[in-house]
Amino acid sequence: MAENATQTIPADVQKMSFEEALEELRHIVGALERGDGKLDDAIASYQRGAELKAHCESKLRDAQEKVEKISLSPGGEIKTEAFDVG
Repeated sequence: MAENATQTIPADVQKMSFEEALEELRHIVGALERGDGKLDDAIASYQRGAELKAHCESKLRDAQEKVEKISLSPGGEIKTEAFDVG
C-alpha cells in the first residue's frame, strides 16, 4: 500500500478484509442513493465511502501484484516469487 494511502485511511478500515470493506461501501452507496438521513450524515457517509473505496483499490492492487509474480518455469511448472507488500 502506498505511504500516502495508509495515512488517509483510518486504522479500522485498514484492518478490514476486501469483502468487509466492499460490503460496507455497498451499504453506504445504497443509503446515499435512497437519500436516507440528513445532509451532514450524507457528507460523513460519503467520506467514509471514499476511505473504503481507497482501501478496496489498494487491496486489489496488492492482489494483482501477487498474481503477476506467478510465472511458469521453462519446464511448464508454476513458479512463485516472494512478494513483499511492505
